[in-house]
Amino acid sequence: MKTCVTFNNPIPRLPEIRFKNSLNWTIKSGEQWAIIGPNGAGKTIISDLLQGKFALKEGEIIYNYPGKVSDIVKAIAFKDIHTIADSRTTFYQQRWHSSESEGIPTIKDLLLKNCDKDSIRKLFILFRIEEILNKKVIYLSSGELRKFLIIRTLLTHPHILILDNPFIGLDSASRALLSEMLSQMTKLEGLHVILLLSNPDDIPDMITDVLPVRDHTYDKPVSRESFLQDRKLKKTLFPDLYTQFQLPKSTRCESNHTITFRMEKVNITYGSRAILKGVDWEVKNGEKWALLGENGSGKSTLLSLIYADNPQSYANTLYLFDKKRGSGESIWDIKSRIGYVSPEMHLYYMENVPALKIVGSGFFDSVGLYRKCNPVQESTAIEWMRTFGIESLKDRSFLTLSSGEQRLILLARAFVKDPDLLILDEPLHGLDTSNKHLARKIIEDFCNRPGKTLVYVTHYTEEIPSCVKYQFKLEKIR
Repeated sequence: MKTCVTFNNPIPRLPEIRFKNSLNWTIKSGEQWAIIGPNGAGKTIISDLLQGKFALKEGEIIYNYPGKVSDIVKAIAFKDIHTIADSRTTFYQQRWHSSESEGIPTIKDLLLKNCDKDSIRKLFILFRIEEILNKKVIYLSSGELRKFLIIRTLLTHPHILILDNPFIGLDSASRALLSEMLSQMTKLEGLHVILLLSNPDDIPDMITDVLPVRDHTYDKPVSRESFLQDRKLKKTLFPDLYTQFQLPKSTRCESNHTITFRMEKVNITYGSRAILKGVDWEVKNGEKWALLGENGSGKSTLLSLIYADNPQSYANTLYLFDKKRGSGESIWDIKSRIGYVSPEMHLYYMENVPALKIVGSGFFDSVGLYRKCNPVQESTAIEWMRTFGIESLKDRSFLTLSSGEQRLILLARAFVKDPDLLILDEPLHGLDTSNKHLARKIIEDFCNRPGKTLVYVTHYTEEIPSCVKYQFKLEKIR
């Protein structure tokens, strides 16, 4: 087999991103790889090395392809949604403000721009994307968004395509479609797919080889079959540890409201497109609910009403903390009582600021605008970081953290103000097995406090906390 890429023990100049042992690794023709390990293990560093992002002190990486590394290797993470419309934090609000989305391009506009028609026709046939061509990018479901990002990147003809945790946040049907898409991609001549994964269960059939990593240490590359059969190796990467923790003291008096929220015959439309139709839902003080539904069923839209992000809440009958929406309370009054985390929120935290500031921003419900915490607030933020096992990251730039570490930071942010209502949309999104166990236990312990209401969204029913007693399912409007 032809050797396509060779790692001859590349050592970055920056000491903080170096591995503890040397890596001599080759990618050969026909191979499709998974780089797998826990959060913070170093998977993203290997990806960045492949993309030529780091200057090397020693060693080399040899590419047996002509051209620039930036053309040979492409990488996609879900947060790459920013690059679709050059919109950053405004993109989040544009999802809910239809008048502000008029200039947002459709999928067809973006894919047909600067691409040869033969390549487009081949990919359209291979991946069957006709049904999303006329959608605006801000209205794509998670599965559709991933399909679009992959196709857009394939149109640049890379030899190596790196996908960072591509399965997280997808319902079972979308996961199956993405697995099929990955299998189809192996038919594209000269393309190597490399997946960065935090869960052994996510390794699809099309993967041929696995590179395990842990604690900035490389393990020996093995075949997919050998890895899946090696229980000892998987246990080493993802130990079944119970981390002792203590929740910070409660800082908020128990609320005596009766109805946390109630919506009556809620309808949300964008143009001729209905997202929610006739939705009735009441959640009382202290209740714990799971919000379920396939990708595209309107879960994020519904949550945007509760969290006061969606202006269409004023056109619907909605009660929050016993008060009818629009009866005089400000958006900030509402948000001050809600702790919120979601995959969408993760997309827009792209600030080069210390992780502690991100956690502390939870006191002010701000995205991208950071006020200085007072000493008590800063102490509380550090306590919550300690609870999630990430206190050591407090001075690190948020952008230098792995996606799993970033998710833990945003989870800590949701808890800092001891909220009456906790809205957790795919909170374990991107976490490894050990951190999922820890985060789930923290959620359960917090929700045992009197007067705490929980809305928990997931596509993995086994992740639903034991305190959840009720379920509300949204059906996708066809």
